Amino acid sequence: MLPTTPRVSKVITVLSGGVGAARLLRALSQEIDPRELVAVVNVGDDLVLHGLTICPDLDTITYTLAGLNNDELGWGLRGETWRVMEELDALGGEAWFRLGDRDLATHLYRSQRLADGATKTEVTAELCARHGVRVTLLPVTNDAVATEFVTDEGRMSFQEYFVGRRHDVVVRAIEVTGAAAARVTKEATAALEGATRLVIAPSNPLISIDPMLQVPGVREVLRARREDVVAVSPLVAGAALKGPADRLLCELGHDATTLGVVDFYEGLVGTWVIDEADVELSEAITSRGVAVEVTTTIMADPQNARRLAKVVLG
Repeated sequence: MLPTTPRVSKVITVLSGGVGAARLLRALSQEIDPRELVAVVNVGDDLVLHGLTICPDLDTITYTLAGLNNDELGWGLRGETWRVMEELDALGGEAWFRLGDRDLATHLYRSQRLADGATKTEVTAELCARHGVRVTLLPVTNDAVATEFVTDEGRMSFQEYFVGRRHDVVVRAIEVTGAAAARVTKEATAALEGATRLVIAPSNPLISIDPMLQVPGVREVLRARREDVVAVSPLVAGAALKGPADRLLCELGHDATTLGVVDFYEGLVGTWVIDEADVELSEAITSRGVAVEVTTTIMADPQNARRLAKVVLG
């Protein structure tokens, strides 16, 4: 059964990567009816491993909203065991990308359903229903796209760079293969065009949000609806809270500050939400012709997360 846009008075659509988006969606769902929330989710870091289709961002958001996320690791399921990976490693198999025993069930189910002819959108809806997630999660496309990194050590897939090398290698370029030919799903298009407010989550702009913007039709909707777009900066005082966003921005010639992120999204955002640590950048940001809201953007504390959610909701 295909997911539909919730039949409520308003819909907030959030362009989402993984951890940062998951935390924002959790906070937003505590302020409004979760059925009013739609997440259009990046699939550029999806991969096929051991014959299984793995969707890290979709799964992180699903587990977080279901209250099942392993907060200690920041990914995977709480109370996880690792027998399969331990046995695979002992056999000399490819075990660098760790999949917990419970997490494997998700990937087995998804791969089975995709082999049966279901779309990624349909499978995502089924997994959300089974976990009791009421926020609508939509992969931006059902087509295969892959974020890849050009480095001095050769071309690397997303997970080779991010997990295998722990993002500790200089990147010369990022390419999203398949994006230009991909089709945004009709469900994602409806969510983007029909939302009362569009939100860009505090996800890595280069490897979580930009792969979605490269799918034809997505950037165009945001540009046309710029005044309805609210973005949360993923940087605080020039640093990423998690992951390599600040370093990647610098390596690829962007200003690794909140102002640099504002410029990266030029023409797409009407209001920026920035952290209190970056308040001195407010005037420079407003000079770009956008509005600025200042609050805490660090969501480790639940009360701060709810403060941020209130600001995002306006």
